Amino acid sequence: MEKWEVYMKIKQLKEQGFKIRRIARKLGISRNTVYKYLKKSPEEMAAWAASTKTRTKKLDAYEMVIHTWLSEHPDASSAQIHDWLLEDYPKFKVGASTVRSYVKELREKYAIPKETHQRAYQAIPDPPMGKQAQVDFGKTNQRTPQGKYIKLYFISFVLSHSRYKYVEWLDRPFTTKDVIRMHEHAFAYFGGMPDELVFDQDALLMVSENAGDLILTEAFQAYREARKLKVHFCRKADPESKGRIENVVGYVKGNFAKHRIFQSIDVWNENCKSWLERTGNRKVHNTTKKRPVEVFALEKQHLKPVIKEFTISNVNSSITRTVRKDNTIVYQSNRYSVPLGTYQKDKVQ
Repeated sequence: MEKWEVYMKIKQLKEQGFKIRRIARKLGISRNTVYKYLKKSPEEMAAWAASTKTRTKKLDAYEMVIHTWLSEHPDASSAQIHDWLLEDYPKFKVGASTVRSYVKELREKYAIPKETHQRAYQAIPDPPMGKQAQVDFGKTNQRTPQGKYIKLYFISFVLSHSRYKYVEWLDRPFTTKDVIRMHEHAFAYFGGMPDELVFDQDALLMVSENAGDLILTEAFQAYREARKLKVHFCRKADPESKGRIENVVGYVKGNFAKHRIFQSIDVWNENCKSWLERTGNRKVHNTTKKRPVEVFALEKQHLKPVIKEFTISNVNSSITRTVRKDNTIVYQSNRYSVPLGTYQKDKVQ
Protein backbone atom coordinates (compact mmCIF):
# COMPACT_ATOMS: atom_id res chain seq x y z
CA MET A 1 0.00 0.00 0.00
CA GLU A 2 1.06 3.60 -0.58
CA LYS A 3 2.10 5.59 2.48
CA TRP A 4 -0.94 7.87 2.25
CA GLU A 5 -3.29 4.87 2.06
CA VAL A 6 -1.64 3.33 5.11
CA TYR A 7 -1.95 6.64 6.94
CA MET A 8 -5.68 6.89 6.22
CA LYS A 9 -6.34 3.30 7.32
CA ILE A 10 -4.47 3.90 10.58
CA LYS A 11 -6.55 7.01 11.23
CA GLN A 12 -9.78 5.18 10.48
CA LEU A 13 -8.96 2.19 12.68
CA LYS A 14 -7.88 4.49 15.52
CA GLU A 15 -11.17 6.38 15.29
CA GLN A 16 -12.99 3.04 15.45
CA GLY A 17 -11.33 2.33 18.79
CA PHE A 18 -8.63 -0.12 17.74
CA LYS A 19 -5.51 -0.24 19.92
CA ILE A 20 -2.03 0.27 18.51
CA ARG A 21 -1.15 -3.42 18.65
CA ARG A 22 -4.34 -4.43 16.82
CA ILE A 23 -3.81 -1.78 14.13
CA ALA A 24 -0.24 -2.92 13.52
CA ARG A 25 -1.29 -6.57 13.30
CA LYS A 26 -4.21 -5.82 11.02
CA LEU A 27 -2.14 -3.77 8.57
CA GLY A 28 1.00 -5.91 8.79
CA ILE A 29 3.24 -3.10 10.00
CA SER A 30 5.22 -2.40 13.16
CA ARG A 31 3.82 -0.55 16.16
CA ASN A 32 6.57 2.06 15.74
CA THR A 33 5.23 2.82 12.27
CA VAL A 34 1.72 3.24 13.67
CA TYR A 35 3.00 5.64 16.35
CA LYS A 36 5.02 7.60 13.77
CA TYR A 37 2.07 8.00 11.41
CA LEU A 38 -0.34 9.02 14.16
CA LYS A 39 1.95 11.86 15.19
CA LYS A 40 1.71 13.45 11.74
CA SER A 41 -1.01 15.83 10.63
CA PRO A 42 -2.56 15.25 7.18
CA GLU A 43 -0.48 18.12 5.79
CA GLU A 44 2.74 16.77 7.26
CA MET A 45 1.96 13.28 6.02
CA ALA A 46 1.24 14.47 2.48
CA ALA A 47 4.50 16.45 2.33
CA TRP A 48 6.54 13.53 3.74
CA ALA A 49 4.97 10.96 1.37
CA ALA A 50 5.72 13.21 -1.60
CA SER A 51 9.35 13.68 -0.54
CA THR A 52 9.98 9.92 -0.28
CA LYS A 53 8.88 9.39 -3.88
CA THR A 54 11.69 11.58 -5.17
CA ARG A 55 14.34 10.59 -2.64
CA THR A 56 17.49 9.06 -4.12
CA LYS A 57 18.47 5.74 -2.56
CA LYS A 58 22.03 4.54 -1.94
CA LEU A 59 21.63 1.62 -4.32
CA ASP A 60 19.99 3.47 -7.22
CA ALA A 61 23.36 3.64 -8.96
CA TYR A 62 23.43 -0.17 -8.96
CA GLU A 63 19.80 -0.69 -10.00
CA MET A 64 20.53 -1.82 -13.56
CA VAL A 65 23.28 -4.27 -12.60
CA ILE A 66 21.12 -5.77 -9.83
CA HIS A 67 18.15 -5.95 -12.20
CA THR A 68 20.36 -7.75 -14.74
CA TRP A 69 21.48 -10.28 -12.13
CA LEU A 70 17.92 -10.91 -10.97
CA SER A 71 16.67 -11.26 -14.54
CA GLU A 72 19.38 -13.78 -15.41
CA HIS A 73 19.18 -15.60 -12.07
CA PRO A 74 15.69 -15.18 -10.53
CA ASP A 75 16.56 -17.59 -7.71
CA ALA A 76 19.55 -15.52 -6.53
CA SER A 77 19.25 -14.48 -2.88
CA SER A 78 19.79 -10.95 -1.60
CA ALA A 79 22.79 -12.29 0.35
CA GLN A 80 24.32 -13.50 -2.90
CA ILE A 81 23.58 -10.16 -4.58
CA HIS A 82 25.29 -8.43 -1.66
CA ASP A 83 28.37 -10.65 -2.03
CA TRP A 84 28.54 -10.00 -5.79
CA LEU A 85 28.42 -6.24 -5.17
CA LEU A 86 31.24 -6.53 -2.63
CA GLU A 87 33.26 -8.61 -5.08
CA ASP A 88 32.76 -6.40 -8.15
CA TYR A 89 32.87 -3.03 -6.38
CA PRO A 90 35.67 -2.98 -3.74
CA LYS A 91 34.53 0.40 -2.39
CA PHE A 92 30.95 -0.79 -1.86
CA LYS A 93 29.95 -0.07 1.77
CA VAL A 94 26.16 -0.67 1.91
CA GLY A 95 24.97 -3.14 4.56
CA ALA A 96 23.23 -6.47 3.94
CA SER A 97 19.86 -5.32 5.31
CA THR A 98 19.80 -2.34 2.92
CA VAL A 99 20.58 -4.62 -0.01
CA ARG A 100 17.89 -7.05 1.11
CA SER A 101 15.25 -4.29 1.17
CA TYR A 102 16.37 -2.92 -2.19
CA VAL A 103 16.35 -6.35 -3.85
CA LYS A 104 12.83 -6.90 -2.51
CA GLU A 105 11.73 -3.57 -4.02
CA LEU A 106 13.27 -4.43 -7.39
CA ARG A 107 11.58 -7.83 -7.43
CA GLU A 108 8.23 -6.09 -6.90
CA LYS A 109 9.02 -3.30 -9.37
CA TYR A 110 10.05 -5.66 -12.18
CA ALA A 111 7.81 -8.60 -11.18
CA ILE A 112 10.70 -11.03 -10.59
CA PRO A 113 9.48 -13.65 -8.09
CA LYS A 114 11.86 -15.84 -6.11
CA GLU A 115 11.39 -19.48 -5.21
CA THR A 116 12.51 -20.49 -1.73
CA HIS A 117 13.43 -23.93 -0.45
CA GLN A 118 13.88 -24.50 3.25
CA ARG A 119 15.16 -27.46 5.20
CA ALA A 120 14.59 -27.68 8.95
CA TYR A 121 17.39 -28.54 11.37
CA GLN A 122 17.17 -29.14 15.09
CA ALA A 123 19.43 -26.85 17.10
CA ILE A 124 21.97 -28.59 19.36
CA PRO A 125 24.33 -27.00 21.89
CA ASP A 126 27.65 -25.73 20.59
CA PRO A 127 30.69 -27.77 21.69
CA PRO A 128 33.45 -25.95 23.61
CA MET A 129 36.07 -23.94 21.76
CA GLY A 130 38.58 -26.11 19.93
CA LYS A 131 36.61 -29.27 20.60
CA GLN A 132 35.25 -30.19 17.17
CA ALA A 133 35.38 -29.59 13.43
CA GLN A 134 32.98 -31.12 10.91
CA VAL A 135 34.03 -32.20 7.41
CA ASP A 136 31.98 -32.96 4.30
CA PHE A 137 32.13 -33.04 0.52
CA GLY A 138 30.07 -31.31 -2.13
CA LYS A 139 29.67 -31.30 -5.87
CA THR A 140 28.46 -28.65 -8.33
CA ASN A 141 28.01 -28.18 -12.06
CA GLN A 142 29.44 -24.86 -13.26
CA ARG A 143 29.13 -23.15 -16.61
CA THR A 144 32.30 -22.21 -18.49
CA PRO A 145 32.82 -19.11 -20.68
CA GLN A 146 32.21 -21.37 -23.70
CA GLY A 147 28.73 -22.24 -22.43
CA LYS A 148 29.63 -25.80 -21.47
CA TYR A 149 29.37 -27.29 -17.99
CA ILE A 150 32.09 -28.79 -15.80
CA LYS A 151 31.65 -30.83 -12.63
CA LEU A 152 33.55 -29.48 -9.63
CA TYR A 153 34.19 -31.16 -6.28
CA PHE A 154 34.91 -29.51 -2.95
CA ILE A 155 35.71 -30.39 0.63
CA SER A 156 34.56 -28.12 3.43
CA PHE A 157 35.60 -27.81 7.07
CA VAL A 158 33.86 -25.87 9.83
CA LEU A 159 34.86 -25.34 13.45
CA SER A 160 31.67 -26.21 15.30
CA HIS A 161 31.93 -23.49 17.95
CA SER A 162 32.90 -20.42 15.94
CA ARG A 163 31.50 -21.58 12.53
CA TYR A 164 34.84 -20.58 10.96
CA LYS A 165 35.14 -22.30 7.59
CA TYR A 166 37.67 -23.59 5.08
CA VAL A 167 36.84 -24.79 1.56
CA GLU A 168 38.98 -26.22 -1.24
CA TRP A 169 38.00 -27.36 -4.74
CA LEU A 170 39.10 -29.83 -7.43
CA ASP A 171 37.99 -30.23 -11.03
CA ARG A 172 38.11 -34.04 -10.69
CA PRO A 173 36.97 -36.60 -8.09
CA PHE A 174 38.93 -36.76 -4.84
CA THR A 175 41.56 -39.34 -4.02
CA THR A 176 42.76 -40.27 -0.57
CA LYS A 177 45.92 -38.19 -1.01
CA ASP A 178 43.78 -35.18 -1.98
CA VAL A 179 41.80 -35.54 1.23
CA ILE A 180 44.97 -35.79 3.32
CA ARG A 181 46.53 -32.77 1.62
CA MET A 182 43.41 -30.67 2.12
CA HIS A 183 43.26 -31.61 5.80
CA GLU A 184 46.78 -30.21 6.09
CA HIS A 185 45.69 -27.05 4.26
CA ALA A 186 42.71 -26.66 6.59
CA PHE A 187 44.86 -27.06 9.73
CA ALA A 188 47.28 -24.46 8.35
CA TYR A 189 44.35 -22.12 7.60
CA PHE A 190 42.97 -22.59 11.14
CA GLY A 191 46.41 -22.40 12.73
CA GLY A 192 45.86 -25.65 14.62
CA MET A 193 43.81 -28.83 14.95
CA PRO A 194 40.55 -29.47 16.88
CA ASP A 195 40.23 -32.35 19.35
CA GLU A 196 37.77 -34.22 17.14
CA LEU A 197 36.81 -34.45 13.45
CA VAL A 198 33.24 -35.38 12.50
CA PHE A 199 32.66 -36.91 9.07
CA ASP A 200 29.56 -37.71 7.09
CA GLN A 201 30.01 -41.45 6.69
CA ASP A 202 28.20 -41.67 3.38
CA ALA A 203 30.08 -38.73 1.86
CA LEU A 204 33.48 -40.07 2.85
CA LEU A 205 32.77 -43.53 1.52
CA MET A 206 31.19 -42.29 -1.68
CA VAL A 207 32.82 -39.12 -2.94
CA SER A 208 32.06 -40.53 -6.37
CA GLU A 209 31.35 -43.98 -7.74
CA ASN A 210 34.94 -44.37 -8.99
CA ALA A 211 36.68 -42.91 -5.96
CA GLY A 212 35.68 -45.78 -3.74
CA ASP A 213 35.96 -46.08 0.02
CA LEU A 214 38.27 -43.38 1.38
CA ILE A 215 38.34 -44.28 5.02
CA LEU A 216 39.29 -47.91 4.36
CA THR A 217 42.44 -46.89 2.55
CA GLU A 218 45.68 -47.57 4.30
CA ALA A 219 46.79 -44.03 3.47
CA PHE A 220 44.11 -42.28 5.47
CA GLN A 221 44.56 -44.69 8.37
CA ALA A 222 48.29 -43.90 8.36
CA TYR A 223 47.53 -40.19 8.31
CA ARG A 224 45.05 -40.47 11.17
CA GLU A 225 47.60 -42.30 13.30
CA ALA A 226 50.41 -39.89 12.41
CA ARG A 227 48.30 -36.87 13.33
CA LYS A 228 46.66 -38.68 16.28
CA LEU A 229 43.27 -37.61 14.98
CA LYS A 230 40.15 -38.49 16.92
CA VAL A 231 37.43 -39.11 14.34
CA HIS A 232 33.71 -39.74 14.53
CA PHE A 233 31.48 -40.97 11.70
CA CYS A 234 27.83 -39.97 11.65
CA ARG A 235 24.96 -42.14 10.59
CA LYS A 236 23.68 -41.55 7.09
CA ALA A 237 21.39 -38.48 6.78
CA ASP A 238 21.87 -37.44 10.41
CA PRO A 239 21.46 -33.64 10.50
CA GLU A 240 21.49 -33.54 14.32
CA SER A 241 25.12 -34.71 14.31
CA LYS A 242 26.43 -32.89 11.24
CA GLY A 243 23.94 -30.11 10.64
CA ARG A 244 26.62 -27.42 10.82
CA ILE A 245 28.65 -28.83 7.94
CA GLU A 246 25.52 -29.56 5.88
CA ASN A 247 24.64 -25.90 6.25
CA VAL A 248 28.14 -24.94 5.12
CA VAL A 249 27.93 -27.18 2.03
CA GLY A 250 24.60 -25.58 1.13
CA TYR A 251 25.99 -22.11 1.82
CA VAL A 252 29.01 -22.68 -0.43
CA LYS A 253 26.78 -23.94 -3.22
CA GLY A 254 24.12 -21.26 -2.88
CA ASN A 255 26.16 -18.17 -2.07
CA PHE A 256 29.56 -18.70 -3.65
CA ALA A 257 29.19 -21.21 -6.51
CA LYS A 258 25.67 -20.54 -7.76
CA HIS A 259 25.66 -18.74 -11.16
CA ARG A 260 29.46 -18.27 -11.02
CA ILE A 261 31.38 -18.86 -14.26
CA PHE A 262 34.31 -21.31 -14.05
CA GLN A 263 37.58 -20.37 -15.76
CA SER A 264 40.30 -22.42 -14.06
CA ILE A 265 40.62 -24.35 -10.82
CA ASP A 266 43.36 -22.04 -9.51
CA VAL A 267 41.29 -18.91 -10.09
CA TRP A 268 38.25 -20.67 -8.65
CA ASN A 269 40.08 -21.53 -5.41
CA GLU A 270 41.48 -18.00 -5.13
CA ASN A 271 37.99 -16.56 -5.54
CA CYS A 272 36.65 -18.98 -2.95
CA LYS A 273 39.27 -17.92 -0.39
CA SER A 274 38.40 -14.28 -1.06
CA TRP A 275 34.74 -15.16 -0.56
CA LEU A 276 35.56 -16.81 2.79
CA GLU A 277 37.33 -13.66 3.97
CA ARG A 278 34.70 -11.31 2.55
CA THR A 279 31.47 -13.17 3.31
CA GLY A 280 31.75 -16.79 4.45
CA ASN A 281 33.65 -16.05 7.65
CA ARG A 282 32.81 -12.37 8.06
CA LYS A 283 29.05 -12.18 7.69
CA VAL A 284 27.00 -12.50 10.90
CA HIS A 285 25.92 -16.13 11.36
CA ASN A 286 22.15 -16.68 11.41
CA THR A 287 22.27 -18.96 14.47
CA THR A 288 25.02 -17.50 16.64
CA LYS A 289 24.33 -13.88 15.63
CA LYS A 290 28.09 -13.36 15.67
CA ARG A 291 30.77 -13.04 13.01
CA PRO A 292 32.72 -16.33 12.71
CA VAL A 293 35.99 -14.45 12.22
CA GLU A 294 35.55 -12.65 15.54
CA VAL A 295 34.66 -15.80 17.51
CA PHE A 296 37.49 -17.68 15.80
CA ALA A 297 40.01 -15.16 17.17
CA LEU A 298 39.20 -16.66 20.59
CA GLU A 299 38.69 -20.28 19.51
CA LYS A 300 42.07 -20.36 17.74
CA GLN A 301 43.77 -20.24 21.13
CA HIS A 302 42.11 -23.56 22.05
CA LEU A 303 43.26 -25.52 18.97
CA LYS A 304 46.05 -28.07 19.25
CA PRO A 305 49.29 -26.96 17.57
CA VAL A 306 50.43 -28.77 14.42
CA ILE A 307 53.79 -29.84 15.78
CA LYS A 308 55.39 -31.51 12.78
CA GLU A 309 54.86 -31.45 9.04
CA PHE A 310 53.21 -34.50 7.50
CA THR A 311 54.83 -35.57 4.23
CA ILE A 312 52.21 -36.89 1.85
CA SER A 313 54.86 -38.43 -0.39
CA ASN A 314 55.44 -41.02 2.32
CA VAL A 315 51.95 -42.36 1.74
CA ASN A 316 52.31 -44.84 -1.10
CA SER A 317 49.96 -47.57 0.05
CA SER A 318 46.75 -45.76 -0.81
CA ILE A 319 44.03 -47.94 -2.33
CA THR A 320 40.61 -47.05 -3.62
CA ARG A 321 37.79 -49.36 -4.50
CA THR A 322 34.49 -48.96 -6.31
CA VAL A 323 31.43 -49.51 -4.13
CA ARG A 324 29.21 -52.16 -5.73
CA LYS A 325 25.43 -52.10 -5.91
CA ASP A 326 25.21 -54.66 -3.08
CA ASN A 327 27.19 -52.30 -0.78
CA THR A 328 30.43 -54.27 -0.95
CA ILE A 329 33.96 -53.59 -2.15
CA VAL A 330 36.45 -56.11 -3.59
CA TYR A 331 40.05 -56.17 -2.36
CA GLN A 332 42.57 -58.90 -3.25
CA SER A 333 39.75 -61.15 -4.51
CA ASN A 334 37.86 -60.82 -1.19
CA ARG A 335 34.55 -59.03 -0.71
CA TYR A 336 34.06 -56.68 2.23
CA SER A 337 30.77 -55.13 3.35
CA VAL A 338 30.32 -51.39 3.83
CA PRO A 339 27.34 -49.72 5.56
CA LEU A 340 23.96 -50.14 3.87
CA GLY A 341 23.11 -47.18 1.68
CA THR A 342 26.74 -46.42 0.80
CA TYR A 343 26.12 -47.15 -2.88
CA GLN A 344 24.08 -44.35 -4.47
CA LYS A 345 24.32 -44.13 -8.23
CA ASP A 346 25.17 -40.66 -9.57
CA LYS A 347 24.53 -38.99 -6.23
CA VAL A 348 24.89 -35.19 -6.45
CA GLN A 349 25.57 -33.45 -3.15
